This record gives sequence, structure tokens and C-alpha cells, in this order.
Amino acid sequence: MRKIEIASLPGDGVGIEVTEAAKDVLHTLTDAHGGLRFSFSSFPWSCDYYSEHGVMMPKDAMTTLRQFEALFLGAVGNPALVPDHISLWGMLIKIRREFELSVNVRPAKRLKGIASPLANPKSFDFVVVRENSEGEYSEVGGRIHQGEHEVAIQNAVFTRRATEKVIRYAFQLAEKRDNRLVSATKSNGIVHSMPFWDEVTKSVAGEYPHVDMQSSHIDALAAFFVTKPADFDVIVASNLFGDVLTDIGSAIMGSIGIAPSANINLEGRFPSMFEPVHGSAPDIAGKGIANPIGQLWTAKMMLDHFGFEELGQTLMDAIENVTEAGIKTRDIGGTSSTKEVTEAVKQKILQSARS
Repeated sequence: MRKIEIASLPGDGVGIEVTEAAKDVLHTLTDAHGGLRFSFSSFPWSCDYYSEHGVMMPKDAMTTLRQFEALFLGAVGNPALVPDHISLWGMLIKIRREFELSVNVRPAKRLKGIASPLANPKSFDFVVVRENSEGEYSEVGGRIHQGEHEVAIQNAVFTRRATEKVIRYAFQLAEKRDNRLVSATKSNGIVHSMPFWDEVTKSVAGEYPHVDMQSSHIDALAAFFVTKPADFDVIVASNLFGDVLTDIGSAIMGSIGIAPSANINLEGRFPSMFEPVHGSAPDIAGKGIANPIGQLWTAKMMLDHFGFEELGQTLMDAIENVTEAGIKTRDIGGTSSTKEVTEAVKQKILQSARS
């Protein structure tokens, strides 16, 4: 039996609830189907931890986390305790940067039993591959002067190494899916970084002649996500563009509470990190009504990452069987609690093991 050591980072708010739910489901899945066991070690690093210690994580946190095969994150943030820029950069972005999690993968699809706000969404099923380490979210820049003369400068940084890495990953993913890829650009308005992005994309595309590659300006692409999402398969985008597009993807699915993501270290030098897209939702924390699907789908991505695609599909089938049966939290039109959805998914898994 394969045993995988996972660092659990529940974080803040509903992250604590949905992480526990997902761990419970994963144990049920692996117990029922065999061949795999996850061993979770939990760390309490969060805004509460910051309130007590003055830091989001201890000094040796990265050394500690490096010993694990993957990180399973719930959510980070509680503006009532810690400003968002401190909580985010003190934990989530620190992990992404120092562990070189340069590729962020966020799927979006129409799940059974969940109504999309779109009038005619069809059966869309696409994946956004987002550059995760630099781009528009670089730390390069600064502020000078005060008052009416104050100036703020934010520099976008695009290296060939990181750009090629994420684009090549997207092409390889497209080969495994439907051989279609769209590159998000804005070369008609951003005159240095986006033409560079387009040039690198074209260069990498030559290595994948069977993939139908097109480029689309980000403003048009955002509109197309709303008007014709079923036309897309794999989309590759810079840090900012990917961030925006994936929130649209979450919205057209019906709730940001069901959206998953994976932060991948392609070389395997550091553990990859798996986290849902939703935030800590402090307004509903502790009420037992948080949607666990985003964390469960994230768990499915973690299974896929370790090569257990069949188990991942079993989990995904169980999720959709539950939503199709109308067992849903209130954010997606149901009345069920976090626990009720979790227990229903576990029962579907057990049924699949007996069949």
C-alpha cells in the first residue's frame, strides 16, 4: 500500500471545516478502494496564529513543509484580525514563491445538479493554466513622494524560463484532452510583456503541431467565457489574467465554493500545494453551511497528481451523484449542511466500492 505524507493547512474560517470534511472523505475513499493511504499532519498557521505570534508561520515553517509530499490548504484570511496583504504574503504567496509552484491549474465544468447563472451554458468543461510565480504580481516597484505628487510604480516581470514552463505544461495538457488551446494576451495594449508572451507561445507551439492553438485578447476572452464557455478546452494565461478568468469560471459554474485548484512544482523539488479557489468566508464560518465541494474537488486533483486517476474519478463521480440528487449547500440552491453533503459523498463512495 502506498502511504503519502500530507501537510494539512486548514488556515482560517471555513477552511478549517472543509479541510476536515475532505480528509474524512479521502480516508473513506482509500479505505474502501485500497492501495493508498494519506497520512495528514495538521499545522495551525493562520490569522489566529498571527494574532498570537506576530507572524503567519514560524521561521522554520518552510523547512518543515518541505518534508511532505504535498500540502493541502483550506483558506487563508481574516481581515478583522490581519490585513489581507499581510496574511496572503505571509503564508500563501510565500509558499507559492519559495516552493516554486510556478503552475496553477484551475478546472471549470458544468456539474450535474448545479444551475449555472447562464441561460444556455451547455456542457462546458475547460481548464485554465495560470502562470503562478511572477507576471503582474511581481514585487518589483515602489512608491515615492507624498500627497498630490505621490507616485506608485508596479512592474510586471515575465521571464522566458517561467513563461515557457507554464505554456509548455498547457500544451502537454491539451494533448491529453482535446488538442485545443487558447492563449490569453493583450498585445494590442500592453506593448512589452504581452508581445513577449505571444512570441514564446508561438515558439512552444511549434513543438506541438497537433494542438490547435489560438490567441485571444483578455477582454474578448472574458466575454467569451460568459457567452460561449463550451467552446474552450485549455486556456493558458499570465498570473493576473488567469486569476480573473478563473473567477469567471467559478461564477458560471454556479458558485466560487465549488472551484478547485492545484499549485504545481513541475520538477518535484518541492511539494505541490492543493487549495480551493474560495476564501475563508468569515461571515459563515462555524455555522456548518460551508460548501465542501471546492475542497473535495481539490482532493480529486491531488489524487490525479499522484497518479491515482481512477480514485480521483470515483471521488468526482460521487460528488456529482450527490449534487444531482439535490444534496447541496445553500450557495448552490440547496438546504444541506456541510456535514450532510460530506456524509452523502462518503455513502456514494461506499456504494461504488460494493458495486
